[in-house]
Amino acid sequence: MANFRELLQKAKSEIKEVTTEEAEKLIDGKWIVLDVREPDEYEQGTIASSIHIPRGNLESSIEGVIPNKKTQVIAMCAGGARSAFAAQTLQNLDYQKVVSMDGGFNQWKDENRSWVIPQTLNSDKRNRYQRHLLLPEIGDQGQMKLLDSKVLCIGAGGLGSPASLYLAAAGVGTLGIVDMDVVDESNLQRQILHNQDRIGEAKVDSAKKTLTSLNRDIEVVTYNMRLSADNIEEIISDYDVVVDGTDNFPIRYILNDASAKTGIPVVHGSIFRFEGQVTVFDPKVGPTYRDMVPEPPPPELAPSCAEAGVLGVLPGIIGSLQGLEAIKLLLGLGDSLVGRLLTFDALEMSFREFKLHRDPNLEITWENRDRIQIIDLDGHCQAAPLLG
Repeated sequence: MANFRELLQKAKSEIKEVTTEEAEKLIDGKWIVLDVREPDEYEQGTIASSIHIPRGNLESSIEGVIPNKKTQVIAMCAGGARSAFAAQTLQNLDYQKVVSMDGGFNQWKDENRSWVIPQTLNSDKRNRYQRHLLLPEIGDQGQMKLLDSKVLCIGAGGLGSPASLYLAAAGVGTLGIVDMDVVDESNLQRQILHNQDRIGEAKVDSAKKTLTSLNRDIEVVTYNMRLSADNIEEIISDYDVVVDGTDNFPIRYILNDASAKTGIPVVHGSIFRFEGQVTVFDPKVGPTYRDMVPEPPPPELAPSCAEAGVLGVLPGIIGSLQGLEAIKLLLGLGDSLVGRLLTFDALEMSFREFKLHRDPNLEITWENRDRIQIIDLDGHCQAAPLLG
């Protein structure tokens, strides 16, 4: 006990402590509260918008959760002891603006200051997603964000299959699936959402069975319809991210224009024979599909997979990359493929990256969103003017 007191006294001599009243003012000044109590303590209440890292996980997790070492941090525990040690640790890790809240959360509550019951994962979800929870960049907060997120997959075929499977497994709370086709035996060489017993069944119904059997935490919303200018904006507006697994140019263009109008990012993927490509079109910050392909090519220059063939495993690679990019967008992780086109050649087993840039003369943009009119391009060899 004496040793603990000596260590605590030493820690407090090396850090700055603030009262609960001073902490409240710092919080109003945009300081971050770092709650270092155990999970069962945290679940019973905390300060709103606090970040939770148990003291025992601090050294291994803090740099993934708070990478900027100039961030202003208030360490908080139940009474002020663990937070003092936490503040000392943060200083040793070169965090420059750290204080410990004397009296801790117990005193904060006793003084009737504002606090909340945080949203937490139950034991079943903690077990299911534990490999995500171990990643500081995701953790509890990131997993709960995924469970609250909505992703629309356009197409339940080669690309939509791996993308939706991994999004479902990751715990994306709502998955929308758009497809008006039925399962055909020729699909089964690559479309792993479906199986032999579902030949003739609507692809969206087959997809829902597969995805909900993989993860009962999620909701799967199906759209057994053809996307058109009349419905695309209404459909995508309910989602945070769109994964584009389409295989025809008219849909890609109306999706682009709906994305530019709503600001919803699109994770684009396409495949052909032994090659594939993936990128992210976020109209608010980067180039769009019309920047990459200003006009649709004539049909004879753009054969489909049904006409040219495709290696069965190829969409698994590209679709998985699309799922990865969607998760990164939802969580704000890493560097997305905005402004970057990643291509893959299966025969060479090589990836290449190309830069994409905005066309300054393009008018179908987020900045012009109030003037965009979405029209169908079926039968058009060139894109029609879409600004009102």
